[in-house]
Amino acid sequence: MSHLHLIAFDADDTLWHNERLYLTAQNRFKTLLARYHSSEWIAERLDQTEMRNLPHFGYGIKSFALSMIETAVELTEGRITGQEIQILIDAAKEMLTAEVQLVERVPETLARLAEKYALMVITKGDLRDQELKIERSGLAQFFSHVEIVSDKKRANYSRVLQQHNLAPEHFAMVGNSLRSDILPVLELGATAIYIPHELTWAHEHADAPTAAPNFYEVAKFDDLPVLFAQLEQK
Repeated sequence: MSHLHLIAFDADDTLWHNERLYLTAQNRFKTLLARYHSSEWIAERLDQTEMRNLPHFGYGIKSFALSMIETAVELTEGRITGQEIQILIDAAKEMLTAEVQLVERVPETLARLAEKYALMVITKGDLRDQELKIERSGLAQFFSHVEIVSDKKRANYSRVLQQHNLAPEHFAMVGNSLRSDILPVLELGATAIYIPHELTWAHEHADAPTAAPNFYEVAKFDDLPVLFAQLEQK
């Protein structure tokens, strides 16, 4: 009998590509403000504003849009026009309605894993945005539960496990963020599987805990069935 009862997956840049939407919007933002400042300075100030606003607005596209507008007002010293602000709002709307582009071989891999394990999503961000992406992704059929949380810290994961009456040794988390998907889960004593993504947001970077006994890394999403089969032999 499997010692893992529940496998949870991050959503953005684990199940589907997401950071590329932000990079496209950032490039439009830098172009809009190019006559005021250098591209590097604009990017740095936007990042600072995003970090400062996280306690107020949380994660997600709407928070990002507000940070773009605030940064634009600051960097132009209030000279940005209503028409230019509308450009930023339109960019955010395009992000919210963009086609969900799945990471390669996600559906067939989830189908294989769902034959043996209960699967769930644990993702952070704007509730409505994440709900719509899960719906549009076509992946909802594979998950028995979806948890959309305000943040991914040890307390958030602990609360999810308590809600499902699950001990950490029976839980595994899969994701692309060392900071949010891996380190807090290892602190609980659960299993964490890291799948790097080439465009992971800098805020989510951390040193890989290579010495941790329950830490594993795979190169591709469809490497997961083999890894879980190996874990069952331990």
